Amino acid sequence: MDNVKPYKIAVPQSEIEALNQRLRTSKIPHLFEDKWERGPPAGDIQNITKYWKDEFSWSAFENRLNQLPQYETTIDLDGFEPFQVHFIHQRSESKDAIPLLFVHGWPGGFWEVTKLLPILAQSEKDGGPAFHVVAPSLPNFGFSSRIDQPGFGLRQYAETCHQLMQRLGYEQYASQGGDWHDHPLHGRLPPRSPARDPHQHDLRRPSAPTSPWAFLRFLGTHLLGLYSDREKAGLKAGADYMERGQGYFQIQKTKPNTIGIALADSPVGLLAWIYDCLVSWTDNYEWTPQEVCEWVSLYWFSRPGPAASVVIYHEALKGDWKTRGGISVPGTKLGFSYFPKEVFSLPRFWNRRLGDVVFEREHDRGGHFPAWEQPELLAGDLRVMFGKGGGAYGAVQNMPRA
Repeated sequence: MDNVKPYKIAVPQSEIEALNQRLRTSKIPHLFEDKWERGPPAGDIQNITKYWKDEFSWSAFENRLNQLPQYETTIDLDGFEPFQVHFIHQRSESKDAIPLLFVHGWPGGFWEVTKLLPILAQSEKDGGPAFHVVAPSLPNFGFSSRIDQPGFGLRQYAETCHQLMQRLGYEQYASQGGDWHDHPLHGRLPPRSPARDPHQHDLRRPSAPTSPWAFLRFLGTHLLGLYSDREKAGLKAGADYMERGQGYFQIQKTKPNTIGIALADSPVGLLAWIYDCLVSWTDNYEWTPQEVCEWVSLYWFSRPGPAASVVIYHEALKGDWKTRGGISVPGTKLGFSYFPKEVFSLPRFWNRRLGDVVFEREHDRGGHFPAWEQPELLAGDLRVMFGKGGGAYGAVQNMPRA
């Protein structure tokens, strides 16, 4: 594999000391009404800040991360300066292993895959399919490069991941993701979902001119309320999200510099911004102070810096995203795992319009970060979908490893 080098995280001690100094001088206000209805309670932020300052050890966490098989490579896309991409690459010993691309979103990262890695490594021993797992830090995240040039949207993120997989010798591969995710073979949310922007037409919803019969079905189902209980709950969650939960989205979409400057200057501000989503988007997951500090520290110490991560909302929600959103590659087999506390969930037959949906499963628990909250369930779905008798069995032709 040309141009692929081992990678070790190495944050200078001076940066760790600078963070601790900022934490020591932080000012957390007294709030008149300290309830989740208004955002993260100041009491929670104060307690986690104290833990971050007094008990959390970045060095110990860094050492643990460096036990993972990490690499970096240079990616060269038309119109952009070459940039570095950091990634985890866990290879299977099986010659029949399926290459699996794991794509993270915001405010997650490559580390979300760490709970899946041992389960997928065990999969073959348990009679299931084996996987080569590749989990990159997307550009502007983690330990990949910052992209300063405008115009780096979803097409460029997809091309980056595709070029990475080809670089590793995987001409064909499966992918899993549920946030910013392009052309999945297995995913929780559809690719390039326009439903994230209430001002954009959702290409999954049938329209009369393009799909008259599907539109009539949609109209009848909608007017008569013929959705399942879970679909109704998903639609209600989506409406609640649009009404009260997407303030972060609108700010990052329209004013990434405004929030970016604040996040880059204040570690406690970054903590509050991310902690809000971690708690709000999960299914009663008991976040420990250690976990929260790990997630937030990975943004604070990231190669591009925390401000870079929010730019994806601004760049992705313009340009060709508006015309290609929600469209899958012809012949791609799709799968959906539905978790009840996902940010929003659309009627199932809308999603089936994306392409050849060969796998669907409803779960009784889990939210927006299933690889972290419910890794056994997510891994189980991958095993079924790509295993013998599964809808995607044989869809990925096994390629020799480079």
